[in-house]
Amino acid sequence: MAPLLAIAAHAGAQEATVLDGFEQPGGWAASASDGVAAAVDVAGGALALRYDFRNVSGYAVARRTLPIAWPDNFVLTLKVRGTGGINDLQIKFTDADGSNVWWIPRPNFRPSADWQTLRLRPRDVEFAWGPTADKRLRSTRAVEIVMVRGRDGGAGTLEVDDLRLEPLPMPGPLAEPTASDPAVLDGRQETVASLTGPLLVDLGGLRELGGLALDWAPDSASAYTVEASDDRRAWRLLRTVEDGDGARDLLPMPDTEAAWLRIVADRPARLAELAVMPREWSDTPNAIIAALAKEAPHGTYPRGFTEQSYWTLVASDGGAVSGLIGEDGGIEIAKGGFSIEPFIIDGEQVIGWAGVDSRRSLEDGYLPLPHVTWAGPGWTLDTALTADQHSPRLLARYRLTNTGTAPRSLTLALAARPFQVNPPAQFLSQQGGVSPIAGIAWDGSRLAVTAPPALAGDPAVTRQVVPLVAPQDVAARPFDHGALAYPAAPDGASEVSDPAALASATMRWTVALAPGESFDLPVVLGDEVPADAAAFDAAIARTADYWRGTLGGVALSVPADKQAVADTIRTALAHVLMSREGPALKPGTRSYDRSWIRDGAMMGDTLLRLGRPEPVRAYADWYGTKLFDNGKVPCCVDARGPDPVPENDSQGEYIHLVTQLYRYTNDKGALERDWPRLDAARRYMDAQRLSERTPANQVPGRRMLYGLLPPSISHEAYSAKPQYSLWDDFWGLAGYKDAAFAAEVLGKPDAAAIAAQRDEFAGDIHAAIGAAVEHWDIDYIPGATSLGDFDATSTTMALDPAGEQARLDPALLDATFTRQVERVLGRQAPDAEWADYTPYELRNVSALVRLGRREEANALLDAYMADRRPPAWNGWAEVVGRDPREIRFIGDMPHAWVASDFIRAALDLFAYEDIGAGRVVLAAGLTPVWLAGEGVRITGLRTRWGTVDLTARERDGAFEMTVSGTAVPPNGLAVPWPLGGTPGTATVNGAPTPANNGTLILPAGGSTIRWAPASP
Repeated sequence: MAPLLAIAAHAGAQEATVLDGFEQPGGWAASASDGVAAAVDVAGGALALRYDFRNVSGYAVARRTLPIAWPDNFVLTLKVRGTGGINDLQIKFTDADGSNVWWIPRPNFRPSADWQTLRLRPRDVEFAWGPTADKRLRSTRAVEIVMVRGRDGGAGTLEVDDLRLEPLPMPGPLAEPTASDPAVLDGRQETVASLTGPLLVDLGGLRELGGLALDWAPDSASAYTVEASDDRRAWRLLRTVEDGDGARDLLPMPDTEAAWLRIVADRPARLAELAVMPREWSDTPNAIIAALAKEAPHGTYPRGFTEQSYWTLVASDGGAVSGLIGEDGGIEIAKGGFSIEPFIIDGEQVIGWAGVDSRRSLEDGYLPLPHVTWAGPGWTLDTALTADQHSPRLLARYRLTNTGTAPRSLTLALAARPFQVNPPAQFLSQQGGVSPIAGIAWDGSRLAVTAPPALAGDPAVTRQVVPLVAPQDVAARPFDHGALAYPAAPDGASEVSDPAALASATMRWTVALAPGESFDLPVVLGDEVPADAAAFDAAIARTADYWRGTLGGVALSVPADKQAVADTIRTALAHVLMSREGPALKPGTRSYDRSWIRDGAMMGDTLLRLGRPEPVRAYADWYGTKLFDNGKVPCCVDARGPDPVPENDSQGEYIHLVTQLYRYTNDKGALERDWPRLDAARRYMDAQRLSERTPANQVPGRRMLYGLLPPSISHEAYSAKPQYSLWDDFWGLAGYKDAAFAAEVLGKPDAAAIAAQRDEFAGDIHAAIGAAVEHWDIDYIPGATSLGDFDATSTTMALDPAGEQARLDPALLDATFTRQVERVLGRQAPDAEWADYTPYELRNVSALVRLGRREEANALLDAYMADRRPPAWNGWAEVVGRDPREIRFIGDMPHAWVASDFIRAALDLFAYEDIGAGRVVLAAGLTPVWLAGEGVRITGLRTRWGTVDLTARERDGAFEMTVSGTAVPPNGLAVPWPLGGTPGTATVNGAPTPANNGTLILPAGGSTIRWAPASP
């Protein structure tokens, strides 16, 4: 008789209810997003959803009213079949008014020609969005079957039949194991017993499980199988283990249900302990690793599995090569790819990231060539990474140095491990964490690391790691052999395949170093290998020179106390350029691996100010091809095409983008070519605002909505429920202003009509702000007139690019930004209560400069600068948490939109465009700290009216400034008094010149200024 292990469970189930047998037509209706075709019919006893994604992203929906009262535990089944490529299947349930949505997403779904049954459990149902605080699935009103454009798009048909809901009893907990045979131990005994036949594990009924943990005695169970059964008669193979090493075997079995398990070894074996792992243990590969990391010694696994980690992008200009380096020295060799992690072996001690002091730096303080330097007892290890600008490869250099006074023998171990540097808490476009490795092979000079196919039918991807100095040994091991628990271990093979796709390999170099001596190890991550170390070094030097030239178009010299700001401006420009993918400007390369017109328009302004119009032109040309036929501007575009989600700032942003290009390049021909799309976006936007300019929105309680753009989710805080966001309206007004300007430049006959629309919309916005202030009884400008919420960062758009500062109530403006200053600086208090914020807030620095509040602007800038993580890499994530080590979603690092926000805020200290006044304002953000010593010098800064060069400093109590460049703004240049006290009469080009309310107005052209305080 086979040994038996029993595990208790509750029994009993109720009869399944047929929710829809699809025997009768009617009840189902089709809908689709912009540019997508959809139709439904019920024939042959099944629902057919026919769709065609054409050349856009979007969705096709079949919907019907179907009230459901959900039991606590259930299995929902439906049969599906169809035609078409790989797309995303979503099954959605909505409440009575449709505002709260629960869904079952099935990404990368390919319908088969034959019926397949989907079995869906409560864990498969997620709360998708909505304003409710109670996100439990209790009752819903309608059901939707949705096909969403995925990898393939195209046209197809999805048939659905036999939708059933079967209530189930709640499963009981796993009981303490009991043995019916002494050969099977329950984990509480310390002796090891023999196992001579199959081991049966009774799960006490059908239940979900996550896998097994088997602890074998040494030299036991070299090969065995694990099988499952629902009835102890029919068995199905779950896992085969070959060449076991007689230790702990962890066997993930995600999405497994069984009533019985059977373990059959190829020969008598000794089992010390068996544990049935809960379902959650293998929900995802990340869940498995997180569970292991929690129990392992600190530093065994990458930091991101146990605490928040940080990293930076290392890529070529344009993004053709894209890797990451982590704060602890791990290198992600490609987007979503595996990592190379260093370890030092000193005698018997294996030292990883947790056992050293680490320092981060950039070449020259600003070039996007990062370093991580470990300091150990008597040695340092410097890890540097470069994305070769002239060849598709990453170049890593490891420099191990003996810093002691005696000779040392040390071993450098580099482990290829199935982890991204992008940590597991990061998701959206790409899930961070585990990067599967199915196989590794060392051929004597290259380590070939193979990832399994992303989807069935796809090819496997093999990437090369090529050290230019051969290691003494290479050891590859599968997950089953404990590879991840001992990342620097020497035992293994030169080639390995891993069914768990969690293989790893270690290369080792043992070197004897005299005091002060270094061992240099160049490593190429890619197929094109330099001839030797000299060629390797030359490639890095060429890339460094490329970035020095690219980032030096605007020259900036500042006092030492402000050097970090100047360095970060240059690095942030690199972050914008590296985050691109061809012509597409993107906020990130992992989580935000798509292009938003919102981000692109603002990054475009940044690039234009820094003298880089070419990427902006390429982006505008590319994005212009993505507009919908009705003139709607997609909020974003990715590999699937333009996204139809309505974000009503998009039209204004696209118009602004192409109009700014004309302002900075004077290319009238390009503006003429852009006009049809620009005007189509304007006409679509005009229809939007008129849809809200109705009598229904003139009644009390709704006047703050009249004439505004419709509710949308362009503001992230409004994703649960669309709102009348003033962010949209300020961008829309900027779009109207730019459209009117473009029409006038091009001599369009409807220029006057567009100007009238602009003025009418502006009047409606200001009236709505006043109505909202009264309705909500607030003393600030709200983020959304429909909420009365506070969001100063949205309000910054009213100043730039909308140029409405002069028309806004000064008291409201003052209260809005005073509250923002208090909030930001209040975070610095030790007892401050806040969790996180987004550094998009950097726009408030620009707003405060425009409001003449230079000291507060600099205080905010200092606060935001302190939240670069790590500071030496000059970048921000999208989210900054109060506790730097609390795991959270933080978005891409660096976040290129945040980088562009920083650049604009920092440049505005030196010069900004006062759009409403038609002037360039100089030195409005410079405080005495900036003006100390030799002060500041900036050359080559672009404006819409030409270039600005200036020097400024304080000398002998007076403000001295020189201004030159080609800028010819309509109403001249303005210089507000930057020092304390009352300004006196200035000398401009040797002639006394009075100030007007503390501001000098200068003509275009060169000027030399000396401006002293008034005499007491």
